[in-house]
Amino acid sequence: MNKRGASSRYLNRVGWFMVAPAIILYAVFNLYPILSSLGMVTRKWQGMRVTYIGLGNFARMLNDKIFWQSLGHNFLFMGIQIPIMIMLALILAVILNQGIKHGRGALRTIFFLPCVTSLVAYSVLFRMLFQTNGLLNNVLMNLNIIQNPIGWLNDPNWAKATIMIALTWRWTGYNMVFFIVGMQNINNEIYEAAEVDGANRRQQFFRITMPLLRPVILFSVVTSISGTMQLLDEPNVLTWEGGPANATMTAALYIYRQAFVLNSDFGYATALSYVVVIITAAFAFIQMRLLGRRDQ
Repeated sequence: MNKRGASSRYLNRVGWFMVAPAIILYAVFNLYPILSSLGMVTRKWQGMRVTYIGLGNFARMLNDKIFWQSLGHNFLFMGIQIPIMIMLALILAVILNQGIKHGRGALRTIFFLPCVTSLVAYSVLFRMLFQTNGLLNNVLMNLNIIQNPIGWLNDPNWAKATIMIALTWRWTGYNMVFFIVGMQNINNEIYEAAEVDGANRRQQFFRITMPLLRPVILFSVVTSISGTMQLLDEPNVLTWEGGPANATMTAALYIYRQAFVLNSDFGYATALSYVVVIITAAFAFIQMRLLGRRDQ
């Protein structure tokens, strides 16, 4: 017993020694910034001068029209782009999992490639593509679909649409892969029994595939909402820092500009970040609660 106890203690020490570097790195680069940010929200930064203002940053936030406008853009992208992307991903997953027998691997790779493309690189390419005299307008005019060039990046509404197109292009294939994996984990005997009962493909999709795929859909929706609330690169690069006239400014981009571009006010930027985190967590909680009720 003594030998076993000593051996167990030795293995425990070795285990803690092996994981110690990861724990230290996590504490330094994750835990410490989170804890220190709790104090930053009560301070106002003016260069190297730091002033304690209590809840002043949150009071300032309530009157910050640009922040609420930016947050509204996040909700707009969330309400329009995410459903379109999820639906397209589902359609592609069904086609590549059941409708096509040859070349599935190549097609899956092609649709998945955009999500591993550099954010800045693809934003620059989209900006070139959607310029007033860019390739897209030239193609549409040559096909006589439009008579005059569309201001994709100059008009506020078209600029928002451009951001949504870019996000859909980038992340549809990513979600498609999860849906394909989820579909492949569904037992084929369930579909065979449904066919015996006379269920067609449409009925099988809505009565079998969708209910059994619900956890995967929830995962995709929650991660998509989280990503949309952190949206920064596309409006920053694609529409020139949230233009035109802040028409595509997002909360994350506005926080970044407050912290590093405009005022270097880290306290105010931290307060805004906490609000965004709370909103994102609330959306995730609501989604999980709704799924739990449906499963009961």
